[in-house]
Amino acid sequence: MASRALAACARAPDDYVRVYDRILSQASQPVIIHWLGEMFDPALAGYWGSRDLDRAMQVCLHVIRTHHAKIDGVKISLLDEQRELEMRRCLPPGVHMYSGDDFNYAQLIRGDERGYSDALLGIFDAIAPAASAALQALDAGDVQTYDDILAPTVELARHIFQPPTIYYKTGIVFMAYLNGHQSHFHMLGGLESARSIAHLSEIFRLADKAGLLRDPEQAVERMRRTLAQAGIADR
Repeated sequence: MASRALAACARAPDDYVRVYDRILSQASQPVIIHWLGEMFDPALAGYWGSRDLDRAMQVCLHVIRTHHAKIDGVKISLLDEQRELEMRRCLPPGVHMYSGDDFNYAQLIRGDERGYSDALLGIFDAIAPAASAALQALDAGDVQTYDDILAPTVELARHIFQPPTIYYKTGIVFMAYLNGHQSHFHMLGGLESARSIAHLSEIFRLADKAGLLRDPEQAVERMRRTLAQAGIADR
């Protein structure tokens, strides 16, 4: 995981290099490095020693190249498709790119003639049935079915992860509630209130549009309860 403690005390890229050198040299098996952007956690701003993403990426790539035998892959969560593509094409052979781009995952996972990203995404929690079916189609070489299934989920994902992105978990939990995976819509610290009722209502609409409501009648009833708690009368 990206380290808040390191981000708080590091003063230059060399500090990151030194810490990762020590950790990776002690790893007993290949690890995955996570580069988490500040949109997910403001405390990680300037990770790798620079707010300039080009410079930061070069520091990360230096660490990966130096220790590639100890690194299975890198997950970057920057919501930046071109950045992920650029970095993916610079990785040493055998090092995987794990996509953390909840805005552009469909095309990044599908890939191109120069490679693809593996999926390691928060949004897959909310769209698991569609993701499973789409990936099975892709494994079978049926790209059209992959696109047909996954494309409708992207609008929902972009809504759930919209700024302030740090509150995306509210949407993930709300989807779990709508689909009956938990009996209530409450979160630690009251984070169920981090998004507006209009935002939650749009999640409901987009989830229905993408065919992601497992039991529509149950989802409708739970949406009505949520609206009622917000003071919106059922009509």
